[in-house]
This record gives sequence, structure tokens and C-alpha cells, in this order.
Amino acid sequence: MSVTTTLDTLVTITGIRFRPAGRIYYFAPQEVSYTTGQYVIVETARGVEAGRVVIASKKLPESELSDTLKPVQRLATEDELRLMLSFKSKEKEALVQCAGYVQQHSLPMKLVEAEYAFDGSRLTFYFTAEERVDFRALVRDLAATFRTRIELRQIGARDQAKIQGGVGMCGKTLCCSSWITDFGVVSIKMAKEQDLPLNPAKISGVCGRLLCCLSYENDNYIQAKQNMPQVGTLLDTPSGQGKVVSINVPKESVEVMLESGVIIQVPVNLEGSKTGKGGCGSCGAKGGCGKGSCSTGGCGNCGSDGGSCSKGSKGGGGCGSCSIKRKGIAYDT
Repeated sequence: MSVTTTLDTLVTITGIRFRPAGRIYYFAPQEVSYTTGQYVIVETARGVEAGRVVIASKKLPESELSDTLKPVQRLATEDELRLMLSFKSKEKEALVQCAGYVQQHSLPMKLVEAEYAFDGSRLTFYFTAEERVDFRALVRDLAATFRTRIELRQIGARDQAKIQGGVGMCGKTLCCSSWITDFGVVSIKMAKEQDLPLNPAKISGVCGRLLCCLSYENDNYIQAKQNMPQVGTLLDTPSGQGKVVSINVPKESVEVMLESGVIIQVPVNLEGSKTGKGGCGSCGAKGGCGKGSCSTGGCGNCGSDGGSCSKGSKGGGGCGSCSIKRKGIAYDT
């Protein structure tokens, strides 16, 4: 019964993108199989547009669709593709002319891009501005010049970077202009979680907003820190007892300040570290001894099964509470 229900709710979709690295929209192919790379004509909220197929026709559960599917009208003809290319070649000139009108009307706006519809029925100008702009006079001048429907769309700094492209501080093409389709939530809390310097110049992208890549590894940092000692925790190390002063997640280590004031780096990914895997609280022996008291029936000072503990053993790199040699570190919480 469940298999039949699942099959009944499957619908055929085709994924279409209208801009490079733009959002993918689903349409109903209407019993026609489209392949990636083809240009098709579809009806959208903005009117008839030509889009590029990026997901070939396939079936998806209806529950994964948020809106009702609109149909793909047909495959774009060669004449329509040539017409689209001819209008594309006029976009830069249109942007220059619009910039002249903006300067003439002294409007507080910065033009980003001009975009023609595939058939020239609409010309859209994208711009950024600090506040709302009264561009009614500008629209009248543009409509008289280009003899087509004019639209002006105000966009944000991130959308501007996505449209114009560029190279990030990592030396690679901006993520937003190469593969990110939707902007996720990025907060200053993510930078704090990753112990990054809270310097706007170091954690901001070319758009002036927080780097999108701050969210890429944030979950890994949160998970890793749950298995590492927190700053301020007292640790027993082979060099003596000390306090954790910093955490290094990529290196899986912590910096510990000893009683002498010396700071050492101690790995925490070893067998005896307190990572929630049953390590000892004081010596790293499996079973746990709680530094001086054993809750598992082993030695009175360590968690070794049936062993004997000579607390305060001489050297050998053993635990601060027993003589068992372990590579791990011990915690005092």
C-alpha cells in the first residue's frame, strides 16, 4: 500500500535556470523529455521568458514541491535564440545610456546591470541605493528611448556581487557568482564559534557583508568543541597540571598554561582524551576513575580493571593519579 501511495504522488519536473548561478525553478515538461543545455520557453510571474534546462526531466515526490508547477510551453527555436543573443549584445549600451539619465536627474543610485528579455519585450535595470529612489522621471525617459517595457529593480550588496562576479580573498571565483543559488543566514556568532578575529576587513567579502563561507564549517566546529575541553578547564598533562587557554579545532588540540606560566600545546584526539568515548577523568585509562575514586570497580585511583595503582609514580609519562602509561590527558572540571 505504501509503495502504491508513493508512486501516485510522483510528478515529472524539469529544472530551469534563467541566470548563471541563479535559482533553479521547477516546471512541468508536459510529457516532453528535455535534456540539460536546451533553452525552453516558459510562462513566469514576470511574463514569457527563455530559460536553460539544468535538470533533465525526472520524477520527484509532490511533497517536495512548494508551488504549483507551471508548464513548459515549448523548446526555443533557432530564430528565438539568435534574437536573444542580439538583445544580449545591446545590454551594455543600454546601461551606459541609463547611467547618463541617472546623472542628468541626479538620482542617488548605482546601476549594476541591464537585462533584456529574450524577445526584447522588457528591459530591466538592476541598481543599488542606500534608500528608496523616486525614478518615475527616469522610467519615462528610458521608455521613450528604448521603446519597450522598462523595469527598475533595487538589489542588495550580495546580489550585486553575484551579478558582477569577482575573486574572493581565497583567490577563487566568488561562491555567490559561481555556484550558490540562494543566500543563507550568516551571523557574527559563526565567526566567534570559529575563533576568528572580529575584524570586518578579515571576515567580510567583496560585497561588504559577512563571508558566506563562515557557514560552511560552522556545524563541524560546534560538534568538535562539544568533544573538547572548554577554556578554563584544568588538565593534568605529562608536563604537569595547567589551565586551557585556547582551543584549536583544525589541529584538534588545546593550548594549556602550566603553573609555571609556560604554554604548551596538547592534542585531544588521542585515546585517553575526554571525548565522550569512556576515557578516564584523570589518567586516560578506559573505565574512568574520577581522579582518586573509581566508579567501575577497578583500582581505587584509576579505572584499570583489576590492576594496582601506585599513585604518584615516578616519571614514565603516566597519569597524575596513577602509573598507567597513556598518551591521553586528564581533566579537572
